[in-house]
Amino acid sequence: MLTGKQKRYLRSLAHHLDPILQVGKGGVTENLLEQVSLALEARELIKVSVLNNCECDKDEVAEQLVEGAGAELVQVIGKTVVLYRESAANKQIELPK
Repeated sequence: MLTGKQKRYLRSLAHHLDPILQVGKGGVTENLLEQVSLALEARELIKVSVLNNCECDKDEVAEQLVEGAGAELVQVIGKTVVLYRESAANKQIELPK
């Protein structure tokens, strides 16, 4: 579980990132969850864009991504979801205490 201070730090890091994955009409699928998991392992912090044609609500999509990928929700802003998960083999981000 992330503290408020850690979330603020991660939001500041994510500010300059571009979304690398998109959730569209199909919603959250097994293939998408696999891609999110791989991206989190490689980068630790990612942005996912929820497209206008997505049938699910952005908060619902964020919840499904967190549960499916075992990630922490950093922020939902507009139609963008920011996710964090510490990498086992490729740790890059040092969180504040």
